[in-house]
Formats: sequence, structure tokens, C-alpha cells
Amino acid sequence: MRSTFLLAGILFMQQSMAQQKMTPEMLWQLGRVSGETLTADGKSVIYGVSNYNIAENRGERNLFVMPVTGGTPRQLTSSKGNEGNVQTLANGRLGYNYKGQYWEMDADGSNAVQKTNFPQSVSNIRVSADGKYILFSKDVKIEKVSGADFYEDMPKSNVQIYTNLNYRHWDTWEDGYYSHIFVAPYNNGQVGEAIDLLEGKPYDCPQMPSGGAEDFIFSPDSKKVIYVCKKKHGKEYAVSTNTDIYAYDIATKQTTNLSEGMMGYDVQPAFNKDGSKLVWLSMARDGFEADKQDVVLYDFKSNTRTNLTKDWDGTVSSVRFSNDEKKIQFLAVVKGTSQLHEIALQPKAAIKQITKGQFDINDIIGETKDALIVSKTDMNHAAELFNLSLKTGALTQLTTVNNDTYSKIGQSKVEERWVKTTDGKDMLVWVIFPPNFDPAKKYPTLLYCQGGPQSALSQFYSYRWNFQLMAAQGYIVVAPNRRGMPGHGVEWNEQISKDWGGQPIRDYLSAIDDVSKESYVDKDRRAAVGASYGGYSVFMLAGVHENRFKSFIAHDGLFDIRSWYGTTEELWFANWDIGNYWDRANAHIYEKFNPSQFVDKWNTPIMIVQGGIDFRVGIEQGLQAFQVAQLKGIKSKLLYFPEENHWVLGPQNAIIWQREFFKWLQETL
Repeated sequence: MRSTFLLAGILFMQQSMAQQKMTPEMLWQLGRVSGETLTADGKSVIYGVSNYNIAENRGERNLFVMPVTGGTPRQLTSSKGNEGNVQTLANGRLGYNYKGQYWEMDADGSNAVQKTNFPQSVSNIRVSADGKYILFSKDVKIEKVSGADFYEDMPKSNVQIYTNLNYRHWDTWEDGYYSHIFVAPYNNGQVGEAIDLLEGKPYDCPQMPSGGAEDFIFSPDSKKVIYVCKKKHGKEYAVSTNTDIYAYDIATKQTTNLSEGMMGYDVQPAFNKDGSKLVWLSMARDGFEADKQDVVLYDFKSNTRTNLTKDWDGTVSSVRFSNDEKKIQFLAVVKGTSQLHEIALQPKAAIKQITKGQFDINDIIGETKDALIVSKTDMNHAAELFNLSLKTGALTQLTTVNNDTYSKIGQSKVEERWVKTTDGKDMLVWVIFPPNFDPAKKYPTLLYCQGGPQSALSQFYSYRWNFQLMAAQGYIVVAPNRRGMPGHGVEWNEQISKDWGGQPIRDYLSAIDDVSKESYVDKDRRAAVGASYGGYSVFMLAGVHENRFKSFIAHDGLFDIRSWYGTTEELWFANWDIGNYWDRANAHIYEKFNPSQFVDKWNTPIMIVQGGIDFRVGIEQGLQAFQVAQLKGIKSKLLYFPEENHWVLGPQNAIIWQREFFKWLQETL
């Protein structure tokens, strides 16, 4: 009898532990797992784990290795800082970047040696397959911008002088420096004279603001450098998305544009093993950053290009050759999830979807004899690495960095719901329920408005807009795949352009109205929340919601699109999706779809969040909205982050963001 009571007590304690509530602090204690590469023998996978120290307000990333069939991981690095950009070398050692220099270590993490001693920190370093060349990027001063640049006798001035766009980008003012790529002879740590592939030109590679090592690669024979660049400057740069794929011949120093005449984004070049073929992702139209993204195959022997996915009604997010080089493997969003696909390298081959389920495959790290090593997320789990069998499609979890945390918290049920829109279309809506959901109770409900506006609302795991965290606080979350999102066909994806405040807003209302038919939704406690275009959506809904919502939260949202057009930096986006305000053909957009035109109907509490160095959606947007709410006597709060951009990246700032988010909802719902 005693043992029975003891067992019951243990089970009760386990159940209690399993029902801890996810908190912002727990969310930031999760290790952030990201794949690097496979070891030379293909038997192990190397990956990084980033952990954040809230008290020190910083993060640190270390490298680990584990067998691709599973097993105990081994930590490779433990130094303060962030190791990354790992490559396997011919001798079995590992090359990696650390504190702006190139390092090497044995495959087990031992014998780490700094191999370079660049006088200034450089980035994205890698060594060619034959070990004879080194490739890296660094900032180079190209233009005069500061007062001291023009007037040497005024060294303490802080004036900036511009005569052209793009004078600021994302979160940084133009200072005359550009990121250039360099190739140099290399001999076991000895670096020869480096050649600047963009010498003297005001161009960037990697691409700003978020390009990285994927923007330039060696060919397998070490004779070429392939790189991505938008060779435009000033106003031309600000209105164009036309990046190209360039091949630089190291011996002849000649550069060839492989994507000549292809007018949109061309990115993510990847070789086959012998270097005879190259794939990359390509968009057709200049200025449309959310155009259908296709897989282009380039054959160096015939100098021909083939669009492999031209007739497929979808858009691709990443691409690689299979190990046998008979197929192209790629990721693409399909109906609210990111899945693995493949297409055979033969005429008229059909695209085959390999994975299917309520999860996202968000990265392919490498391929073994019979499996892919991939990164996987869902709305209840941050990224971990999995072994994906190419024979059966079975997914086996490899890394378990966050299993301990997840074993202690309640999981949310995620329901796929299909809703009829006002124009008779079927729309996918994700509904996320609180742990231990009881349909007999009534719950406050959040309408989540996705940004982008053409970004996917899939089974992602965000460290800010985290549905698991929201649901854990007792909220039902309604997350519609409204017009403008990939994964539902090209037409659906494109329908949002120049219709921001039209059908997409009606889609949001259709979603919340449909879910609100359920008895467990408390119609008197509903809120709408979102950032970027999602923040715009909140501002728009505040004027047209007809008292559906009791509270709003808008983060870095577009409040007045006329002033936004006059201050945003990537004008290709503004031109394509809205159009300039002095063209009378766009006048209806600036009237019908401008949130500031509807403030006379604002009557609902609203919290406004604004980043101080967000140049995509400038500070004036949040300040204008807050000022209107205050002058109208509406309960309102301004949450201002002076040193944050379009995101919230600082750990302590992020914790405060979460605390204020839920504090506001508790006060107003």
C-alpha cells in the first residue's frame, strides 16, 4: 500500500512539473540550435547552440558535434564569443570563424589554433578545397560622408552630408563604408596579397542588411569565386531588387555575370560536386521582393540556364543538390508549413513533396548515405536537429537541447481551421489553445496579424511573437494565413500588393468572426496584435473593427503611409506594394488604405511599440499613433526602444517587451 501511495505521489509531482507555465524568462533560457555542416566522413553533424545571459545582456554561441544516427553530443568550443561558419577540410580538421579570425581544430574539438592574424576583424572566412586560397569580407571606405571627410580642419564635427539615396538602411546610416569580398593566396596560415573583387565600387557583398557567408562561395576546383551582388548605387539601389550571380576567375581575374538579363533577386548559389553545374534562387521581376522564387540550374559546359520550377505554383526558400546529383532538394511553404521537396534532373520531371506534417523543416544541414540532417520546428518547440530518412520519410530527433524545459511545461493544441473569406475563398487559420484547454470555459482571444506582408505564417517558433508563450498565459491565439502569404499559390501571395487595407483586412475579420462562433471564445475579451505590416493591420483595424476588439498592440506599424513613404529606405518595396503618393493613380490607396485616415473612429485602448533605429518603419510612425491616441483621450501606452531596430534583439529589452505585452493585455482585457 505504501508503494502505491508513493507511486501516486511521484506521478502527481511529475504531472505538476509538466504543467509549469511558460514564461518570458523560460523562453530566453532555451538554447537556440542551428546546424553548421557534416564532418568529412559524413558520420557526424556539427551544430551551434546559442545561450543568453540575461544579467549580462548578451549571448554566446558554442559548437557541438554528435553522430548523425544519434548519441551523446560532444562540446567542441567553450570560449566566450560566437564560433561559426564551420567547414570541413581535406585533412579532416575543421575550419571556423572566431572573433574576426580564421581558426582550425581537430574534429573532436582539440588542438584549436588561430591561423590568421588580420590587422582588422574580417567576416565570413573560408578556405578553398585545395587549401591554396582564402576568402573573406570586410568593410572598405569608398565614399566621403562625414564633415571631417570633407573638411579636415573640422575633425570634431559630426555632420553627415548626402547627395543621393540610399543614405540609411535598416538600422544604420550610410558612413561611406561598404562590405567587400577579398580572395588571397593562402598557405597554412600565411595570407598573401588580397584582391578586392569589388575594388573601388560602392557595392555590398554580402548583401545588406542580412546577407552572410552564403553570398559568396568557392567552386569545388578552387578556381572560381561565385558571389551575389546588386551592382547599383544611390537611388538606383533604393528602387531595385536586381541582384546578380557573378563568377570571378582567380587566374584570369575576369568576372562574368551568370544571371545577365534576370531582373529580380538572384541569391543562394550552390555547386554540384564537380563544379559543372550551379543552382540558385531567382525572382523574375525587378522591385518585387516577394515575387515567386524559382530554382535556376546553370550548366557551365553549355552556358545555359534552366528554370526548374517555372510552372510550379509555389515559391522556394532554399535549394541544394542531392548527394547523388540526380535531384535538386529544396524547401518551400505549403499550406502553412515549410516542407522538403525534390525534383529530378531530367526533362519535365515532377516536383515531389518529401515531408508532410504540422511542422516546419527550416534548414538542410547535409546528407548522409541514406538520410538528410535537417532543422525542424513547430509552434510548441524551438529548432532541434533531426535525421530524416530518405527511404521512409521518418524523422528521428538528434539534438535534445531543450527537452528538459519542454518536459516541465504544458503543450498547446494547435488546430488547423479553414475559414470562408468574404470573396468565397478557403483560408487556413491556425488556432493555438492554452495548455489544459477546457471547451466548457470562455477564454480571452488574440488575433495575431503577421508582418511581411508577404512572409509565411507557418509552424515557426519565434522568440518574440511566440504563440506557445501567449497560449500559456491563458489566451487563445487566432493566426490567419490571410492574403499575401506564400504557400497557397502565387495568386494568393500577390493579391495583397496595392490592396493592404482591403481584402487582407477583411480576411482578418473573417477569421476572428468565424472562430468567435465557438462557445469558448469570450467575445468581450478579444484583442488584435502584430508588428510591421501586422502593426499596420492593427492600426487599420482600430478604425474599422466596429467594436469587435477590446484592446490593441501595434509594434513598428505603419500609421500614416504618406509620411512612411517619405522616410522608409528600401523604396522598391514601397513602390511595388503601395506606389508613390504624387501619382494620382495611387490616390485611392493613400485614402482608403491609410490608417491615419480612420482615427476619428478610434475608441479602443492601444499600446504602441517603436524601435528608435528602425529605418524600415521610422520612429515618426509610432509617435504619430501614440499622439493621436493621447489627444483623443484613449487609454494608450508608448513602449520605446531607442537602440532597437525593426526587431527587439537585446535580451533584457526582449524580456521587458514580453512583460509589457502581457501586462497590457491583463489591464485591458
